[in-house]
Amino acid sequence: MEGLEQWKDQLEQLKSQLEPWKNQLEKCLHEAIEYLNQIPPVQLYAAIAVLLISTLLLLSIRLFKRAKSNTVILTGLSGSGKTVLFYQLRDGSVHQGTITSMEPNESTIVLNSDSNKKRKSKPVHIVDVPGHSRLRPKLDEFLPRAAGIVFVVDSLEFLPNCHLASEYLYDILTKASVVKKKIPVLICCNKNDKVTAHTKEFIRKQMEKEMYDPDDKLRASRSALSAADISNDFSLGVPEEPFTFSQCRNKVTVVESSGLTGEVGQVEQFIWECVKP
Repeated sequence: MEGLEQWKDQLEQLKSQLEPWKNQLEKCLHEAIEYLNQIPPVQLYAAIAVLLISTLLLLSIRLFKRAKSNTVILTGLSGSGKTVLFYQLRDGSVHQGTITSMEPNESTIVLNSDSNKKRKSKPVHIVDVPGHSRLRPKLDEFLPRAAGIVFVVDSLEFLPNCHLASEYLYDILTKASVVKKKIPVLICCNKNDKVTAHTKEFIRKQMEKEMYDPDDKLRASRSALSAADISNDFSLGVPEEPFTFSQCRNKVTVVESSGLTGEVGQVEQFIWECVKP
């Protein structure tokens, strides 16, 4: 009983100590209500609306940042070295010869090259999409969540494949899903370790010439696409002017690399820029 009485006394003391705080809180609340009553209703509603809109905007920005994609797509013609580049980016492994993929290769990696060690690491989801013409529709499955596209070109056997590579790249650069999101594209001139490989400047100029399409012939020749798909796409370049990649709505960059020898620093730089926090 004695312990219970002591507990009651302590409770009463606490209550008496909180009493001034209670009175002060009631006073502040009363003053706040009086102040709000003095504000015209229109101004009060406007202030509440601004507060709600600001809160929603901040939440949307935070959600957008959290939802930023970390997917980068590797694509290009068959035999361009996409899959070798994929393995090189994934774990630095070297694969001799040609590797033909019939299904997309996917892997989530962290860029660990010397140029990225001082940066904040972020997992990157790399997707190697098969380059065979019958398998290219698989690309559309990944484009909605792509943060960047690496278009791989065989710089050793470029001239025989220039038209096909340019046609495929034209298809990508005019897709609504790419243009509207302004997905950056890297033209990766692979196999530059070979003496007879063409330079990135030569490849860029030749592809720009191939993609100059004043009569819309490239657009009309894409028989793999349905009429509905083509109608939803965009055109390239400026009317009556020679086409250059600088005219694209999204950023297009051209670099050289060698998946076989591990010279992929510029590719990793591009990927990091696409997915950086």
